[in-house]
Amino acid sequence: MNIAEDLKKVIKGDVDASDEAREFYSHDASLFELVPEVIAFPKDADDVKSIVRYVIENKKDDPSLSVTARSQGTDMSGAAINESIIMDTNKYMKRIWEVSSVSARTEPGVRYRDFEVETLKHGAYMPSYPASRELAGMGGIVNNNSGGEKSLKFGKTANYVSEMNVVLSDGNEYTIKPLKKAELVRKMSQGDFEGNLYKETFELLEKNYDVIKAAKPGVSKDSTGYHLWDVWDRDTGIFDLTKLFVGAQGTLGMMTEAKLSLVPEQKHTGLLVLFLHDIDKLGKLIPTVLKYNPVTFESFDDQTLWLSIKFLPSFWKMLGTKRFIKLLFSLIPDGLQLIHGIPKLILMVEFNGDTEEAVRKQIHDLHGELKHYRARYEINGFEETPTAGKSEKFWVMRRNSFQILRSKVKDKHTAPFIDDLIVPPENLPKFFPKLRKIIKKYNLFATIAGHMGDGNFHIIPLMKIEDPKERAKLEPCMKEVNTLVLKYGGSVSGEHNDGMVRGPWLEAQYGKEVLDIFREVKALYDPQNIFNPHKKTDASWGYSFSHIREKF
Repeated sequence: MNIAEDLKKVIKGDVDASDEAREFYSHDASLFELVPEVIAFPKDADDVKSIVRYVIENKKDDPSLSVTARSQGTDMSGAAINESIIMDTNKYMKRIWEVSSVSARTEPGVRYRDFEVETLKHGAYMPSYPASRELAGMGGIVNNNSGGEKSLKFGKTANYVSEMNVVLSDGNEYTIKPLKKAELVRKMSQGDFEGNLYKETFELLEKNYDVIKAAKPGVSKDSTGYHLWDVWDRDTGIFDLTKLFVGAQGTLGMMTEAKLSLVPEQKHTGLLVLFLHDIDKLGKLIPTVLKYNPVTFESFDDQTLWLSIKFLPSFWKMLGTKRFIKLLFSLIPDGLQLIHGIPKLILMVEFNGDTEEAVRKQIHDLHGELKHYRARYEINGFEETPTAGKSEKFWVMRRNSFQILRSKVKDKHTAPFIDDLIVPPENLPKFFPKLRKIIKKYNLFATIAGHMGDGNFHIIPLMKIEDPKERAKLEPCMKEVNTLVLKYGGSVSGEHNDGMVRGPWLEAQYGKEVLDIFREVKALYDPQNIFNPHKKTDASWGYSFSHIREKF
């Protein structure tokens, strides 16, 4: 069987099976490596259907056949790689349409930054963008149920997907959206593939209703498992399959488009910056900040600060000469702050509003309560560039720290394996010192940045993964960290999802009964396991560990 030649006959888009392409697509932003057989570049939804149908029809002759969707390849969990067919939507499936002040439609290959350009023309944006907003694609954002700096106020992507088109395991495209009970009953009575799928899903959720509802993680955001608790609600009578597919990482079907709700852009922003030298003070500081209802409450640690300063020239390419020079001068007053000692954490509290006066009052009042933390603040009027203004230096460090580490630290490599934990913020004062103790125990040089208001942290160790002694740290360290996270009522992923790295730990978080329900859902929607195998519910650490990259 020649997969490349076969696919060329059934799709309008391109097909590439060259060694160079296969090597390039064998990696995403994770630790893992899976070399695909072929890369397909669909031009439209019909091509996606043709690819899926090809896999369905030939699966018996070649059991290894499967398909994994990929947009920008920035996934950190190993979900955008595959040993069979990679379907890259980034080349052609980049349409944005029906844009208004309240919603817009997008194909999966669109970059968020391009999507936002179009929505801002209507005075609106989608607030659940990740820190990698300049690189990330809309397909990845939807399929990972991404969140970011504004999730504290606005929540995650699942809140904004009102409709999706997906290609399912019969090779046909379907529209999914919230249904009222009467609509669901009509759908289930169709007697066809779609109707039976709705019927079996509903019966599974009804049968396990209380168990499923009780399984919902007790944190403000989560990207693990399948969010079955949000699909069917007896009280509201709403059945919404978008809640199942958002965050499913393409393991249940292939997204071809999504309709996203938008929020109005507010024209004024103020940022309060805190230099925290004593982490023990988090217990009182966090609730004090949160009662003011900020739009963001972000943080990064001293390691991130030093690395940003060390690799400052890297920002020249990112920002351009004019903005880079502005950045250099803006850092001078903050350099004077370091006379008082290097802070353990730099905290960023942002407020948005329609008037400068309203933002000033919020920040002034909070600043008064927190002045003993050496807080300082900036007020920025609306500017065309979202990161422009006096506070840009802090956002540059926060948003680009991972990209700098990936490209600039040559003797060691980013190892995102404990990169997305989340615990209730009230538990951070006890949790955080114990987390740092584990990091020290394994002698990891790691940066810590995250969403303080949610208790969601991104910990990126720098390691020589090629060294067997370093690789041997991964499993025991991850086990200790995840056990600690669950002990304090958290989740192993707030934003980055399961993939190959956290899929093997789903049983630890949910227990066997709930994991078995997840697996029933996977089998119902993907009986031949053609959609993105070895991720989420059928991930195993043995398989994942055996596919850690040998070269970086």
